[in-house]
Amino acid sequence: MPQLHRAVPTACAARHFSSLILICCGTALSAPAHAEWTALSGLQRSGAVVTAAAVDLDSGDVIQQLDADQRLTPASLTKLAVAATALDVWPADKTFQTRVLGVGPFANGRIKGDLILQSGDSTLDHQALWSLAAQLKGAGVSQVSGRLLVNTSPFGPLGCETKDRCDALRKSDTAYNAPLSAVGVDYGNWCIDVRSTTVGQPALVSGCGVAKLPIAIDGSIKTVGANDGPSYWVERVTDDSGDRLRVGGAIPLGSAQSMYRAMSDGAMGAGLLLKETLEEMNIKVDGAVELSRDAVSASAYPLAVIDGLSLKEQLGRMLRFSNNYIADMLTLNLAASQSPKSPGQLADAAKTLSEFVVRAHAKSSKAVTAGPTLFSGSGLTPENLLSADDLVGLLAAQYRNTRKFPAFYGGLVVPREAPFAFLRVGSPAWLDRVALKTGTMDDPHSVAGIAGYVRKKGGGWIAFAAIVNGGPRMMHVPLYKSMEAMRADIDSLLARY
Repeated sequence: MPQLHRAVPTACAARHFSSLILICCGTALSAPAHAEWTALSGLQRSGAVVTAAAVDLDSGDVIQQLDADQRLTPASLTKLAVAATALDVWPADKTFQTRVLGVGPFANGRIKGDLILQSGDSTLDHQALWSLAAQLKGAGVSQVSGRLLVNTSPFGPLGCETKDRCDALRKSDTAYNAPLSAVGVDYGNWCIDVRSTTVGQPALVSGCGVAKLPIAIDGSIKTVGANDGPSYWVERVTDDSGDRLRVGGAIPLGSAQSMYRAMSDGAMGAGLLLKETLEEMNIKVDGAVELSRDAVSASAYPLAVIDGLSLKEQLGRMLRFSNNYIADMLTLNLAASQSPKSPGQLADAAKTLSEFVVRAHAKSSKAVTAGPTLFSGSGLTPENLLSADDLVGLLAAQYRNTRKFPAFYGGLVVPREAPFAFLRVGSPAWLDRVALKTGTMDDPHSVAGIAGYVRKKGGGWIAFAAIVNGGPRMMHVPLYKSMEAMRADIDSLLARY
């Protein structure tokens, strides 16, 4: 399919490694609204495009709505759809395994054949590689005469579907745009440690989990005085020889920093890191790291296995820190679990989310004939479209699902304890009686959205959602203006309820 537009997340993107299930509230959403979103209506008159709704979950009454059925770009609010769909398909304590298998005779510490790395865990990290290596060591493996094969089934070649990730195939100086991969470590990133040495000397640049990075490093970072400011930079570039790092600038004496840079190929990067980890544990792998989509041989035998984070923990990281990699890998895994045909593209997999919205709508009084347009679970694709009705219906459905609601609600953030500073301002009621997910984007037009729950003074609940998009008369609405308007209208709810 054609490459989708670029999405530039701001505070909601998970840069450090770092939103749809629609079941409306019975017949409630057809009730008349009692008030409008005053501040957002003003922003709309200024040229913004808005959809907003709030529903009392105790009575089922619509409290207020503003073009509630208009579907707009939701950015990371799409992740709410991933969370709800995943909890519908899997139990909250489901885990995803990573395995290392051997193929070929194994005697006297030597495997006369290949090792296979197989994983479905989007939260696999460099520490886990050491656990796998230790298990191989404990099994008596000291040498592998063949290759280290990274098995990329059940997905086809995923390619790239957003400009951010396509650009990252050649170069990246950040983490959020890591291309998707059936196997990945640290959310598809190289984890890099930079440590100062002595003044005037190059700093140490190494891997976070290995003494030596398995890719080349061009340039150096100079150690300067402790009172000098940092000016170091690190970027990953890729050519025909593979990934390498380019570094430069200076780091103050006594400083150390870990950073993440997107790999061009997560599966290859994971294989290279595992091979280096094995060798640092004195397990020699003679052959090269290669990728394979072939079915694993029936003669393969397990040597090491590790369970990743449970689904509820993954959803917590995805929602709280808006982790794009987890969101899109869960979307791919959801599609793979529900269809005999492996998803070859993220846009194909995202149809699972849209289809679930239609099925959920069928249970409400606001059934739709067509589901929302969704191309990703992360929301990096500006072509994603959701309405406030979609999101409020989703929130209402999750609230009434007493078995899964704790895992869903637990991933939302209370503003006072939010990881992003722009949420940690406002009235005491806003800071403490709201739990929400945010979504922001800059390109091709601005996007700001919030969706979540208000805890009423008497103990009841309200579900709300609001999305502000830039429009023809105002392509870019400043984030602070959108947040001020949304927060003001939520404060009005908080004062009344």
